Amino acid sequence: MSEFLIQFVNYLTLALWAAILARVILSWIPVDPSSPFYVVVNFVNEITEPILAPIRAILPSFGFFDLSPMVALLLMVLIRQLLVNTLAG
Repeated sequence: MSEFLIQFVNYLTLALWAAILARVILSWIPVDPSSPFYVVVNFVNEITEPILAPIRAILPSFGFFDLSPMVALLLMVLIRQLLVNTLAG
């Protein structure tokens, strides 16, 4: 059972990593709301916003730079490692 949970944590972390990286990359590309690609952008934003918003609220403002994705990715690595070590025994 713990092997299943370890794999689940690994896959969940990988999926969230990909979503946050996709959000960063998509933020560089202007997408019009009438574009069919806007659905993808909106989906990625909805998945990642619950993770990034609390971090953004804590971090000081750096003008145009949003460091919350970088902090989120680092926190996910730490939390993943902690969970895997705990589940592995």
